[in-house]
Amino acid sequence: MSQGKYVELSVAQRAAVWRRWKAGESLHTIGRAFDRPHTSIHCLLAHHGGIVPALRRRGLLALTVTEREEISRGMASGSSIRDLAKSLERAASTVSREVARHGGRPEYRAHEADQRAWDSALRPKRCLLAIHVKLRKMVASKLILDWSPATIPAEENRLFRLCAIRPRQHRAASKSTSAKNLRFRDSRE
Repeated sequence: MSQGKYVELSVAQRAAVWRRWKAGESLHTIGRAFDRPHTSIHCLLAHHGGIVPALRRRGLLALTVTEREEISRGMASGSSIRDLAKSLERAASTVSREVARHGGRPEYRAHEADQRAWDSALRPKRCLLAIHVKLRKMVASKLILDWSPATIPAEENRLFRLCAIRPRQHRAASKSTSAKNLRFRDSRE
């Protein structure tokens, strides 16, 4: 078996690894079948907690590759955003946001936009408390003052304004999300 350098498995090989794992084969047996050390098989399985990951699919409302190609061709021909939106039977704001998100009129490329959208849809996303130190400290101070986790989201708008977080970055949180995320983060540090 080759040791050392990590070699990526193809999609078909990954599916076969999961199939063998589900059938009850050991890591050593699976590794030998793919000429990989059992540790690399373990890393693949452990990354997903030993559970077969669900197939990634696009959301029903997400723009498709063909729609992005249509936007790209329309912009190259000089069509307006409204005309493009009408031909795609989409809202003008959807097309406008898509174009702005991926470089604007001069730099929009359908394939690159589609790849970036696919990559940005990966989960899990980092929570706001992990990203914004100032917000995390403010929430922590409220918890230290014995604020109920249920009252902290009510204060979120004021906290977001104080931390200068743009509304677009704001994601609504449930009553105890702030406290849970903060406790989880503190336990990891």
